[in-house]
Amino acid sequence: MFKKQIGWLIMLLALAMVVSACGGSSTGTPSQSGETTDGSTSGEKVDLLMGTGSQGGTYYPLGQEMANVWNRNIENINVTATESGASVENLAKIGNGEFDLGMSVHIPALNAYNGTGDFEGRKIENFAFVGFIYPEVLQIITREGTGINSIADLKGKKVAIGPPGSGTQVIAKQVLAAYGITDADYTAYQEGFGDAKSKLQDGTIDASFGILGLPNAEIDELQVAVKDVKFLEITGDELKAIQEESGYQPFTIPAGSYEWLDRDVSTVSAYAILVANTDTVSDDVAYELAKVMYEKSSENTHPQARHMTLENALLGSEGLPIHPGAERYFKEAGVLD
Repeated sequence: MFKKQIGWLIMLLALAMVVSACGGSSTGTPSQSGETTDGSTSGEKVDLLMGTGSQGGTYYPLGQEMANVWNRNIENINVTATESGASVENLAKIGNGEFDLGMSVHIPALNAYNGTGDFEGRKIENFAFVGFIYPEVLQIITREGTGINSIADLKGKKVAIGPPGSGTQVIAKQVLAAYGITDADYTAYQEGFGDAKSKLQDGTIDASFGILGLPNAEIDELQVAVKDVKFLEITGDELKAIQEESGYQPFTIPAGSYEWLDRDVSTVSAYAILVANTDTVSDDVAYELAKVMYEKSSENTHPQARHMTLENALLGSEGLPIHPGAERYFKEAGVLD
């Protein structure tokens, strides 16, 4: 009898262990992207990869700061900001699942969503708007002594047009085309402004295009080194044609934007926005990203972070889907009905 009781006790203990093992944790298991299947930011760590831009531009250092602020303020979130070719590449890599987040000019984002422009025939639908970052200004610079006084003078010159897969390269080619300059009419350097700056300084190239924040520290550094930086303007019928073709809007760089700039400069601008992969970024994670992005923007040490306010939050969202998590935050904050 005693042996039978011992046997039953062993069986009950074994059954209890099986039930306990099956019960497991109530938190979701990580997906390939690192998100939890229950969509929460608690429990398992969420690793997110964000595409930025080239190191000499605005996206890369600003993206690093954005990641730092998120990582300090959101539990179990780790965002890594990585260098990339910027807008077009970021959107393409969200489309194929390589990136979870991306910084982009809003116009390439519209092209990606609608399957137009650089995304003709390859519509990308697995991304959504998370928030406005800052206004982007096309800044076209050369140096005194190059013989370049207008964009039309870039014919036959060596010109940095931005990295492959960047919004800079797209708009640079549109601007040049508006002035009657084809790809065969100049020598293109496909690189970001960080590399272009040194080549402008040593005379390897004659001019550079950059979609940058205003002011841009790299341009200031170049002026300190060479003392003869000159802006090229977009004006007249060419300005109208570029606006119609690209969606960029006319913008005036005011005199004094740089201490050494003593005149207004006519150019074009657009919006830098944050987008998220809707396959890998859950609603709860997107909610936290948007919330911290705006409510903790004072912790972001990059100068362009001053534009990350709730008043600006929806700039660049027109025509794009808003991530449900970000939408929930914007409604709570009172900026979206």
